[in-house]
Amino acid sequence: MPSLVEREDQPYVGYRATVGFDGLREVAHRIAAIVGALAERGVAPAGAPFFRYLVLGPDMASLTVEAGVPVAAPVELGEEYLNDVVPGGKYVMATHHGAPDGLAAATAEVLGWGTAEGVRWDRTQGADGEHWTGRLEVYRTDPRVEPDATKWETDLYFRLAD
Repeated sequence: MPSLVEREDQPYVGYRATVGFDGLREVAHRIAAIVGALAERGVAPAGAPFFRYLVLGPDMASLTVEAGVPVAAPVELGEEYLNDVVPGGKYVMATHHGAPDGLAAATAEVLGWGTAEGVRWDRTQGADGEHWTGRLEVYRTDPRVEPDATKWETDLYFRLAD
């Protein structure tokens, strides 16, 4: 069951790309590189890594997404990485238990719930698709620690309009 939560602004280091749905895995692999680059600088992540969906093109054929790692303060890692902030505010949050292939259905369930409840999402429609301010998948389970994907936990966050 989704719940309403308040999130603070969260600085992060990330990698942004526009890919097709099949390119998400390539973007996800950047998380390990970001964590490694932070470790080289003696910086520990300030939370679990995430995907931030910025633009969802028609039929999910084109997605502008970020792989991000929360940090306590901005850290320069080089030109290919960005420093940004996931905006705080009110979010709808739900936890998905299981493999990532179930995230699409879990997302649809939360969005359907929100529509039934009359929730106004913080999104706009552009010529290239839906633009989201805060749409996150936060990966609470490290696959190196728990290889059984059926035991993974992922928090889904969807920012509400002000």
